[in-house]
Amino acid sequence: MPRLSVRIAGLIIAVAAQLILPPEARAQSTAGAWPQRNVRLILPFGAGSGADIAARLLSERLQSKWKQAIVVENRPGGDALLSIGAFVSAKDDHVLFWGPTSVYLVHPYRHANLPYDPDSDLVPVVQIAKTQVVIGVPAAMPVSSLKDFVAHVKANAGKLNYATTPGFSEFVFDGFLKENDLLMSKVPYRDIVQAPVDLAENRLQALMQAHAVILPQVQAKRVKLLGIADTQRSTLDPDVPSVHEAGFPSLESIALLGAYGPKGMPLELRKRIAEDITAELNDPAVDTRLRASGNVPAPGGPEELAKSVARQKAQVAGIAKVLGVSKLK
Repeated sequence: MPRLSVRIAGLIIAVAAQLILPPEARAQSTAGAWPQRNVRLILPFGAGSGADIAARLLSERLQSKWKQAIVVENRPGGDALLSIGAFVSAKDDHVLFWGPTSVYLVHPYRHANLPYDPDSDLVPVVQIAKTQVVIGVPAAMPVSSLKDFVAHVKANAGKLNYATTPGFSEFVFDGFLKENDLLMSKVPYRDIVQAPVDLAENRLQALMQAHAVILPQVQAKRVKLLGIADTQRSTLDPDVPSVHEAGFPSLESIALLGAYGPKGMPLELRKRIAEDITAELNDPAVDTRLRASGNVPAPGGPEELAKSVARQKAQVAGIAKVLGVSKLK
């Protein structure tokens, strides 16, 4: 038999052998070969955000483990639709969407024609951390608590501005305003990382955002924090009460950072990626650096992330009832 024909026959046999393997075996084979080229992490926020800090920290360490370059792509704006659209259109298991669950859970309530399917196009890979969110106001504002803030906004109805991280935090803050009969004007940002400077200059009167992003203005004493949007206080600002302690539990907005793969990504491969990232998260040095940036490590595999997403979906549905909105898609 000619040499070329032998090679073709061998290729056909190899492909046929893969096709007759059970799905689990094929997934394991795929997982074993990954990554074969550069890995891209697509983020919905700009540089300096909590998700960005975690991505760059972990990518430094994973590059040596995976023996491939890891590229962090910041694609802020468009209510996270730009970043998710880029991820979904890639259709590549070497491209991961890296961001908090909060950025996409409210999309069905905000957009009638989504360019992706929230229930199938983002496949859970790994749960990474909780990015602590805070409520900040200009240092000069005459308030010292969330209760004071509510009274101040009522006394200045319609005169004050606010901004939030797009997605879940925005939904949460809107629900808070509705529940407390408060009237404020929303300021949209293409890149919310720019908002703390406007808050410090009193162009904004309230901001709900990742702790790490606001922290420099807090340290400069140009911004003060009224609450940590979590069930517990932050080690970065232990004197600031949680929203539960402050009496406003509806302001809880835990930005659960995770990584997602494309539709059809094998579970075995997702578990392997999760194991590699979890191993880094369990390193005390990584834990310390993440906490210093306002990210509380909360490692978990695909199943854990899926359960967390389900819990937050239920919270979003509850807020939607308060706001009187229903799904558009």
